[in-house]
Amino acid sequence: MANNIGEKQWYIVTTYSMHEQKTADNLRKRIENMNMQDYILRVLVAEQQVPVLDKNGLPATEKDKKTGEIKPKMKLKNLYPGYIFVEMIMTDESWYIVRNTPGVTGIAGSSGGGQKPTPVTREEIEPVLKRMGEVDESMYDRYAVGDSVRVIHGPFEGTEGKIVSIDKDTGACRIETLFFGRSTPVDVDFSEIEKV
Repeated sequence: MANNIGEKQWYIVTTYSMHEQKTADNLRKRIENMNMQDYILRVLVAEQQVPVLDKNGLPATEKDKKTGEIKPKMKLKNLYPGYIFVEMIMTDESWYIVRNTPGVTGIAGSSGGGQKPTPVTREEIEPVLKRMGEVDESMYDRYAVGDSVRVIHGPFEGTEGKIVSIDKDTGACRIETLFFGRSTPVDVDFSEIEKV
């Protein structure tokens, strides 16, 4: 293994559609079996809980087996079919392990001929990670009071406004937005916003 450890970066790995989770599991097993945890850090399938709709297009419900409470029926939806996201330190060995994992069809940004792929920029990967609830400290560094943002999911999805406050400890954000022509503060989670 190389002594020169590079910087961890995100890469987009391509796979067959509907096989993302199986490919991610294969890669996780290879990482563990080959002791590559220090080089291949995270393997994510971009999935999100979404409501199941009935034949009339209305949200379906189900009875909770433990509490008997009626609740919305949910299912996992893959946001990016055919892709998994891998955070790793690019070395010859980590690149070899990823690209030779069963189910991997390629790595986006690789032009072939032995050229290593280019990583995804922080700005590109951040909305993907936030949609999956994966927020880390480095994301906060890109946001400041006064920045224009858009809510990317949750009850205020699509709303745009300016950041009034950010609490890095709790992840709470207040944005100032316009509702019916009036300036209105809205409280959202940091994972629900992206820069405009």
